[in-house]
Amino acid sequence: MKPIIKLYSDKKGEILKFLNKFYRRLIPSIENDLLWEKEYDNPIEIADMVGVLIENNEDYKINIWISLDKGLFININDNNINDVIKYLYERYPY
Repeated sequence: MKPIIKLYSDKKGEILKFLNKFYRRLIPSIENDLLWEKEYDNPIEIADMVGVLIENNEDYKINIWISLDKGLFININDNNINDVIKYLYERYPY
């Protein structure tokens, strides 16, 4: 199973606004305005996105969930972000 990140928002256009800024390019649209999901080959890439989003959580009304194991999703927030990123680097040290 590949690691997954899911972004949820109840504000239309919020996820697209974040993705455009994060990827530094214009993404014309996403399939669902309130949900975005991506699988990663390299789980460390998840740390980059969640770190940027948590650092800018006052600018975006988006919830972040990650899955490293089948059927188990973890909600990322201010209280657990440091532990989750540390765990990612310990579990995937490459």
